[in-house]
Amino acid sequence: MTRITPTDLAGAVRAAAANFRRTADRLEDSAFRTPSALAGWSKAHVLAHIDGVARALARQLEYARRGERIEFYDGGMEGRNRRIDLGALMAPAQLRDRLREALDLFEAELDAVPADGWDAATSFRGHGTVADCVFGAWRELTIHAYDLGGTAGPVDWTPEFCAHLFEFLAPRVPAGARFVLQPTGRPPVVLGEGRDSWVLTGMEFDLAAWLAGREPSGQVRATAAADAAELPELGPWPSALPAEPALAVDQALAVDQAQSAEPAARQS
Repeated sequence: MTRITPTDLAGAVRAAAANFRRTADRLEDSAFRTPSALAGWSKAHVLAHIDGVARALARQLEYARRGERIEFYDGGMEGRNRRIDLGALMAPAQLRDRLREALDLFEAELDAVPADGWDAATSFRGHGTVADCVFGAWRELTIHAYDLGGTAGPVDWTPEFCAHLFEFLAPRVPAGARFVLQPTGRPPVVLGEGRDSWVLTGMEFDLAAWLAGREPSGQVRATAAADAAELPELGPWPSALPAEPALAVDQALAVDQAQSAEPAARQS
């Protein structure tokens, strides 16, 4: 199991939020209605989605701090989808302002997570914790920055983020299959336990992008039974958290580091 401290996770998410802000700010107003990397969504849809998910995550952290759980999206998925469609119709300046406000709300709640609060229960993905919410923010901000185009892309994904995606997206390996990911210059990663095996080689960030359903910046090659093969099909994005989270926060280090890390975290 990969371990990451709350301080490191919070710092990574703040960096992802800063990168998303920069990517959004660089979008020309005329680009808001152009297609994103997600089929059927414009770039404005992506921005509206991040506005909504940042607010939803912020309220999960707020209620968890009180010892309460609340529905993830106000109005459920229907409410979520309606707000995305309405947000995508906003004037670019208005949508940018909403996005900035939403990210500010989330980061304020992230700052307020107590050192012993990372395991607090939330409604994220059914039965998630505060830590699961923050990991979710890391994925949303990092991957959707790529979906906006521009300079943000998988080549900027850190080894820690790639390792997280490999574990989180392991359920995308179809039943009966086994993927041996061979990142260039790094140890192999085995996903799945099936008998049908593929070896997938490429840069670590390209393998992560492919597993996340995004276009790699370089080439990902597949072999099966030592012969060149087509890239295997992937299953759907995980729809709920596994019973045992694949990537955990190292709580043993949380209390020791929280006091010394807090001032620097608030300045980032």
